[in-house]
Amino acid sequence: MTPKKPTRDHLPTKEQVRAFIDESETPVGKREIGRAFNIKGADRIYLKKILKELIEEGQLERGRKRELAPAGALPSVAVIEVDRIDKDGEPVARPISWQEDGKPPLIYVLHPGRTQAPGVGDRLLARLARQKDGTYEARVIRRLEASAGPTLGVYTKVGKDGRVQPTNRKLKKEIIVRDENSMGAQTGEVVLCDILPGKTHALPEGRVTQRVGPMDDAASLSLIAIHAHGIPDHFDDVTIKEALTAKPVTLGKRTDLRGLPLLTIDPADARDRDDAVWAAPDDDPKNEGGWQAIVAIADVAHYVTHGSALDKAARMRGNSVYFPDRVVPMLPHELSSDLCSLHENVDRPVMAVQMWFDAEGKKLRHKFMRALIRSVASLTYRQAQDAHDGLTDDKTETLAADVIEPLFGAYAALKKARTRRQPLDLDLPERRIEFGEDGFIKAVHKRERFEAHMLIEEFMIQANVAAAETLVQMKRPCMFRVHEPPATDKMIGLHETLGEMNIRFAKGQVVTTATFNHILAQADNEIDRELVSSLILRSQSQAVYSPENLHHFGLHLSNYAHFTSPIRRYADLLVHRSLIAALKLGDGGLKEEEALEFTEIGTQISATERRAMVAERETTDRFTAVFLANKVGEIFQAKVSGVTRAGLFLSFDDTGADALAPISTLGNDFFNFDPEKHMLVGKRTGRVFRLADRLAVRLREVDIVTGSMIAEIEDGRDGGASPSHRPKSDRSPRGAAKSPARKPVKKKKRTLPKGKKRAQRRQPRD
Repeated sequence: MTPKKPTRDHLPTKEQVRAFIDESETPVGKREIGRAFNIKGADRIYLKKILKELIEEGQLERGRKRELAPAGALPSVAVIEVDRIDKDGEPVARPISWQEDGKPPLIYVLHPGRTQAPGVGDRLLARLARQKDGTYEARVIRRLEASAGPTLGVYTKVGKDGRVQPTNRKLKKEIIVRDENSMGAQTGEVVLCDILPGKTHALPEGRVTQRVGPMDDAASLSLIAIHAHGIPDHFDDVTIKEALTAKPVTLGKRTDLRGLPLLTIDPADARDRDDAVWAAPDDDPKNEGGWQAIVAIADVAHYVTHGSALDKAARMRGNSVYFPDRVVPMLPHELSSDLCSLHENVDRPVMAVQMWFDAEGKKLRHKFMRALIRSVASLTYRQAQDAHDGLTDDKTETLAADVIEPLFGAYAALKKARTRRQPLDLDLPERRIEFGEDGFIKAVHKRERFEAHMLIEEFMIQANVAAAETLVQMKRPCMFRVHEPPATDKMIGLHETLGEMNIRFAKGQVVTTATFNHILAQADNEIDRELVSSLILRSQSQAVYSPENLHHFGLHLSNYAHFTSPIRRYADLLVHRSLIAALKLGDGGLKEEEALEFTEIGTQISATERRAMVAERETTDRFTAVFLANKVGEIFQAKVSGVTRAGLFLSFDDTGADALAPISTLGNDFFNFDPEKHMLVGKRTGRVFRLADRLAVRLREVDIVTGSMIAEIEDGRDGGASPSHRPKSDRSPRGAAKSPARKPVKKKKRTLPKGKKRAQRRQPRD
């Protein structure tokens, strides 16, 4: 607005001043208003009076630096956070601090083309310009540190106001929530809470932005992880529309494999079926005792094409996320659980690889095809194993001899090759949450593992190798699954840790997978083997996706890529597209511009995979905590999985649950921590607690909000050392008869060398 300049006898009206402020893109001060209306000298008293009246009437607000703006307006410079991307691909943000009633105005973030566009969750310091329609344009001054986003926690009413206990174990402080900021939340509800600006030395103050659900509802436990890790759990309308318009595939130019009895073998609680398998003796007389096998994988590339809404959604998610009570799929239900899932007795399109092996399991050749199959049965691992063991049911009776047994026959040959190859053979049982008919947790088990599991695993590995070998040979882009050898410093730490368990391996040697398998063979029993497996896993590098072939150390393979699960992993979909383009198998092949983004995509989907694994593990911890909450006071058998200055980390034998035994619960003694030997040594009694000790513990506290538990050593109260707690010098070699307990020897106080960091508990790598 260009205001009409007044004469001495014509000063601006209140309405003219208000109109000028309203039309200004940024807040203004008295100086800018005076200059615009040519107000000087004693006339400034008149301007001051008008502005005071506008503020008292609530039409104006005074901001920082004494700037004036319409009520509800944003300051000229503010911290904003991108909370969505609109349909045109533009970032839309919200102010971090918004004290007014109603929703804050929309902020459209402008960005020069030479820089990366801000993404959801990015926090920015920006210069804001108000537009005539009440929205704002933001020009980024600089990016700030990534926001942790809203805090998820459990609300408790305290007097008139409330408190929120964060579900994140790293956030120690509760959050105060005034009643007017609570959205009516009730005690025990899971809520999302924004932290309001304020002093950091006191308890922070927050505002509830969403009520998730009651904490005692099992459904809330997985919702906690979904919200805490920012996992996208809804598809937009365009993506859903694409999924709904997808149609079943007819044979066309595909190879017809519907005459072969392929079947699927999956967990009993499987939500999707990516793969079907078939095997038979090789009829080539030159390959006596050899086998042929087909691994057929859902042809997701037929439905999810580059640049489509489905493709963008799948790439953003990177993978499906599996919780005990639900799955957050990479693709909409219409594809992931229907058209792309290889259900029995329906035609389904696949990418298939046929492979030939000799009697010793060596792969002789392979070929890929785009085909149509009709699975003859959907079996569980237990069903397949029982049929192999002679315990057939109505479904497997007719399949056992001609369909199931050839699969186990081919696996027997592949197992020979696997034994020669010596991949890393860790024993890491998974926890399985069992629900009752009422929807509540019935039990927590260690998931059973059959030979049928290893059969499918080996078939999938061979298909993955064939995919990688084909793309390497044809010099086409490939998204490899990379697992580099462990770092030297990790090996030094592992050498010292295992030494305390009487498990030895040469320090400084070049380690191979066979080295680790030899270590595992020295474990005395199943419990020790699980612990050693966990220690070895912690020493390993993180497996990632990359277009650079750095090989797979753990599987001891030179060429390896994920091909077998495109319903739930974006990496597999990229490998399918590259094979389709390389082998000229029709539409849906890899585009050149897509291949140029492989490095960026590999980094992104590696991150989403880690996010999913952490979320899944945390949720299993919470479900386990809920199950054990009613068992506080009971005694459990556990093994020491970690030793720190704060106490012992324990793993329960039956459920695999983790708990902490604080050092204060270990007995009436002062304990010195030996980080190199992973031991706590009692100064007065000489009692020793060390890694791999097996103890009876009493569950003392369960926190279902964080999924954490506190236990106490059941025999740690009387001051006497049990055989498992005697110093190492008093302990018999493994397998030998125990000698009588000796009088504890007073040990010198051990101090940490200068510069030595305190040991921290190492979480198992994903």
